[in-house]
Amino acid sequence: MDAGRLPDYPPKTPPPPKRPVQPPRPEPDTKPKSTLTPVRRRVMMARRRGVAWTLEAQPWSAGRARKHVVGKLHDWGYMSVDTVASDVVALLVANAVADGGRRISVHLADQDQQALVMVLSHQPGLTADESVLPRIAELGVSSCGTDTAEDGRLLWAVLDL
Repeated sequence: MDAGRLPDYPPKTPPPPKRPVQPPRPEPDTKPKSTLTPVRRRVMMARRRGVAWTLEAQPWSAGRARKHVVGKLHDWGYMSVDTVASDVVALLVANAVADGGRRISVHLADQDQQALVMVLSHQPGLTADESVLPRIAELGVSSCGTDTAEDGRLLWAVLDL
C-alpha cells in the first residue's frame, strides 16, 4: 500500500437504484353494466338468528339433522314442533342425500314465530325437482320450495311455531 495515500473513510456507497418502471394503470371498465355476468350469492339469512350444520351425505344424516334442528328449536324456546320439524327435516335431508353429493348442509333460522329449514345438497349440475314439494306440503308447513345453484340443489320449508 502506498504510504502517502490514505483510504477513503467511510467507504463510498453505491448510488441508490433507479425507480422501477411501473406497469400501466388499468383502464376504467367501459362495458355496460347489463353485459356483466351476475354473481350468485351464497345462502344468506340476514337479520335473524340462525345456525347451520354440514353433514356427510349418508342415510344416517337424516337422524342427526333431526336431532340438531329439534335441539336448537328447544334452545330457542319452541317446544311444540318436535313431530313436524322432525318429519320435515327427515324428508328434506333424504332428498338432498339422494342427489348423490358427498356432503349436505342444513340451515335453520327463526323469525316472527316461524322457522326456516333449508337443506343444500352440494352436488352441482342438478335441475329443480318439484315432485317432492307436495309431500313436504302434506306435513303441515306454511310454505316450501326448491331452487338450484352452482353449488347444488336447495330445498326449504317454513314451519309455523
